[in-house]
Amino acid sequence: MWAASCLASCCAACACDACRTVVSGISRRSARIAYCGLFALSLFVSWILREVAAPLMEQLPWINHFHKTPNREWFETDAVLRVSLGNFLFFTILSFLMIGVKNQRDPRDGLHHGRWMMKIVCWFILVILMFFVPNEIISFYETISKFGSGLFLLIQVVLLLDFVHGWNDKWVGYDEQFWYVALFIVSLVCYLATFGFSGLLFHWFTPSGQDCGLNNFFIVMTLILVILFAIVALHPAVGSSILPASVISLYCMYLCYSGLASEPRDYECNGLHKHSKAISTGTVTVGLLTTILSVVYSAVRAGSSTTLLSPPSSPRAGGGKPLLPLDKADEEEKDKNKAVTYSYAFFHIIFSLASMYSAMLLTGWSTSVGESGKLVDVGWPSVWIRILTAWVTAALYMWSLLAPILFTDRDF
Repeated sequence: MWAASCLASCCAACACDACRTVVSGISRRSARIAYCGLFALSLFVSWILREVAAPLMEQLPWINHFHKTPNREWFETDAVLRVSLGNFLFFTILSFLMIGVKNQRDPRDGLHHGRWMMKIVCWFILVILMFFVPNEIISFYETISKFGSGLFLLIQVVLLLDFVHGWNDKWVGYDEQFWYVALFIVSLVCYLATFGFSGLLFHWFTPSGQDCGLNNFFIVMTLILVILFAIVALHPAVGSSILPASVISLYCMYLCYSGLASEPRDYECNGLHKHSKAISTGTVTVGLLTTILSVVYSAVRAGSSTTLLSPPSSPRAGGGKPLLPLDKADEEEKDKNKAVTYSYAFFHIIFSLASMYSAMLLTGWSTSVGESGKLVDVGWPSVWIRILTAWVTAALYMWSLLAPILFTDRDF
């Protein structure tokens, strides 16, 4: 017994030392990746609790206070939402604390890049505390998460547009035949995938013998947008490249699929749910990995050289400063001012919204707590969120093409 106690104490001490070593090794340059790692950890915890926490939560009287105990799926959803709420509060608090940070001399800059042991402990405490809050708060958080997820998707659209235009400009800037061929091949692959995907959507979501006019409308409207992207992009007055149009087309078709797949399980036009039990584990696994990659990219991209997301004092916000390497005098001036290179507050807001988005993905967007404690199917709001996101993506892309022509006196 004494030996086991000593062994446990030694293991705990080694674990603490290892944590301190890892935390102390996080530098200014790796802080953003560390936040992404913390967010990925929250997704992993949500997924684990989603699978194993239901029996324990059934025994908690402040959670299971219904006359009739809800089914297991209710507790799985509740566990995910509680972890998500703790994660949301953690990043939201950090966001408010970081409002107005303009240079690295600000004490809050040290909080953003350091004090990781304290932040991890606070994150852990917040997540634990969320399992003691009333169900009404969790239900309210679930409701607003649907809107927060839509906002996160909108931010993703802005970042995607920035990415594809930057990608195109970089390859065109090489002004070599190899890169022009590469542009053509990538564009062709994207269009083949887009039209092939649309065929699958017709097969899955417009089964014969069923009146699926709404699904037909969604798919046909997306195809019309795809064709419109190509026509406008290749118009001589616009003079854009086909690469951004092809990538945005594929993304819009994916959003259309995502929306149709979110339709209620008992909807006769949703053919995917006939096989939902057989593929649920694989779907969750792929969805989780995709979410992690998407959120990590969005967060890192949000903290990079995007004018929209950078504070006015940032050297990346423009202000007439060159983006080329600075000379020695400019470097000394930069070190003296030590302006932050991105908005810390907005950086954490990205993670707050991503917490809502990941919760909706892990719970299927289609569960809600009714007065009886049973699950209420509310799949249609998630359908329209995805479809509207696709239409907003199309509108923003068209605006990026037409705005320079319509407003020639402004710099885009």
